[in-house]
Amino acid sequence: MVTDTAMVRKGGRVYAFGPVVRELEVFQNLFDKLEWIGFDRPDLQNDPVMMPVPDAVQCLLLQRSGGDGLIKKLGVLAHIPVMLWHILGSVMRHEVIHTRGPSTPAFLAALLSTFFRNKIWWHKYAGNWGQVNIPFFYGLQRSWLSFASWSKVTINGRWLNQPSHCLSFANPCLDGSERNIGKATIKVKEYGGPLHLCFVGRLESAKGIDLLMDALAALPAKSRIACLHLVGDGPLRAYCEMKASALPFEVKLYGFQSRHAVGHIMEACHLLILPSKAEGFPKVIAEGANYGCVPVVSDISGIAQYVHHGITGFLLSPERLRQGALDEDLQVILSSPDLKSIAEAAYQMAEDFTFERYGQRIREEILRLPA
Repeated sequence: MVTDTAMVRKGGRVYAFGPVVRELEVFQNLFDKLEWIGFDRPDLQNDPVMMPVPDAVQCLLLQRSGGDGLIKKLGVLAHIPVMLWHILGSVMRHEVIHTRGPSTPAFLAALLSTFFRNKIWWHKYAGNWGQVNIPFFYGLQRSWLSFASWSKVTINGRWLNQPSHCLSFANPCLDGSERNIGKATIKVKEYGGPLHLCFVGRLESAKGIDLLMDALAALPAKSRIACLHLVGDGPLRAYCEMKASALPFEVKLYGFQSRHAVGHIMEACHLLILPSKAEGFPKVIAEGANYGCVPVVSDISGIAQYVHHGITGFLLSPERLRQGALDEDLQVILSSPDLKSIAEAAYQMAEDFTFERYGQRIREEILRLPA
């Protein structure tokens, strides 16, 4: 696996970004040996999102490069020779190479695939494949992956003129135990009384948290909202705290939480609100739907291919979000008499995001292994 995933050494073992670590169980059932390349992030030593990597997985931690600002972006060039050397060595040692981008390591590996076409290449593009005004580096990677027909490329959603080697894949995030808990939760959850809302993600403008807080402040004093749960942290935390102090209902700010803790919060909530400005397909939509949180999400990227308005959730028009009309849309959604049935339909939609389904598709469509 060639990625820019955050990794850190702690207590004699390697920890890495939890959502990716959870996929390793699927990979361990498919391969005899796993080597994982990621970025060393000692600043995340105590981050609850980091999970221990199984001892059987060999990890190579590259020096982190890139970031915000021109100087940091240009600094990537200085790291490329060493990065390329390590990636080349890993490519030569393995039969199957899986990359996760958009990222510099993934792009370097994708370029190397030209010279090793006898191997099985599987590139995951996590960005918005249909994005029009795309950052240069993302666009460069998307163009190359569109061209690399000797590989398999997995993307979010289905798109017009999608190349045949580009497969629409749902990102896995749910196991059997979580599906059972979610089913039991929705069965007893009531949607006719006061509602609990949750937002899960970075507290930043790109995720639309400012739009959400402004919209909640504009709602009538008496609404069905009992509590807003904010899970995450970021540059707009102080803004959220300021806005929260004036709201007529309780607001809980948790900061970043472990996956287990987030699941418990979602079990208590009725709506998941994510008015993002740019996304691929956030796993949190499927995670929330699994626990009975009706998705209230921006109609961008391939989200509408899973969240159908009024059926498996509610879609927020990007134009209306820009016009500051989120409060009006929320009033309509909060008064919906069909929240229970929509939550049940959303739970069924989340079945596409199970690890079992993911592993089956890897076997059949990428590795072409016999059943």
